[in-house]
Amino acid sequence: MHFFITGAAGFIGANLSLALLQLGHQVTGIDNLNDFYDVNLKKKNLTDLQKKFIDFYKVDLCEKSELEQLPVHNIDFVIHLAAQPGLDPHTSFNSYLQNNTIATHNLLEYCKNFHAKHLKLFINISTSSVYGLTAQGDEQQVPQPVSYYGVTKLAAEQLALSYFRNEMLPVCSLRLFSVYGPRERNDKMFPKLIAAALLQTSFHLYSGSLEHIRSFTYVEDIVEGIKKLIENYENCYGEIINLGSNETYTVKECIHLVENLTHSSIHLKQLPARNGDQKSTKAQIEKAGRLIGFKPTTTLQSGVKQQIQFFKETLICE
Repeated sequence: MHFFITGAAGFIGANLSLALLQLGHQVTGIDNLNDFYDVNLKKKNLTDLQKKFIDFYKVDLCEKSELEQLPVHNIDFVIHLAAQPGLDPHTSFNSYLQNNTIATHNLLEYCKNFHAKHLKLFINISTSSVYGLTAQGDEQQVPQPVSYYGVTKLAAEQLALSYFRNEMLPVCSLRLFSVYGPRERNDKMFPKLIAAALLQTSFHLYSGSLEHIRSFTYVEDIVEGIKKLIENYENCYGEIINLGSNETYTVKECIHLVENLTHSSIHLKQLPARNGDQKSTKAQIEKAGRLIGFKPTTTLQSGVKQQIQFFKETLICE
């Protein structure tokens, strides 16, 4: 099958692309390779992907003409991972709007105009951030996003679903919960904790966040979930589906886990509380189990152990 993956050089995109390439599928990947975080991480991912013969194009989804000029045909699945992530106070609302909502609209138009006849499913990757400060209900929980990221991702999600309702484009949307693992960008919690432990630097902790609760989900479980969805794609037209671990941990428990696994102590440096930070998430995944047979299997200890090993190997290579 032929997969078209946006954000292919990013964290989840690279892990997913590698998994699909290893199964013998054709993967066309696009990424704008922007510098929101260290672009060398994306370039390293891209090098690994090119060794597995990905067809890669540097494309900015905000520019319609760049999409329309792609020499790409007969796409079976589009997996839309590209986004402006996070809660960066220095990133403008317009940047979130352009990269999350307008870019999604351009991609949907591209699929409608050039690939509608062959396309089996457009998989929009959304986020638990659309739920707001607490995300503990199922997919029927009323979205109340509190960040630019959550607001624009919700708009993108609903825009994608409108193409299913109005244009009969086969679309579904996955709401992911706190994904971690190898290739994760360096400004996320676990990479920062691991760096603080192994390199004996300070971990910057936002005030009040020690007791924040998360459904931390290992990236390979997300990859397996997407593969399950592909196998059962006809069950998912027009659906919103949560993907995440149904186990929860506090930030404090995660700090202790990294300390135990690295046999180190982590120095905490307090920062002011961050607006838009979710207080509590717990992935309700009954629908994913019913529709696609999704069942995460990686414990937090096992996943973090693998992420620590990846960090060490990357450090040695550098």
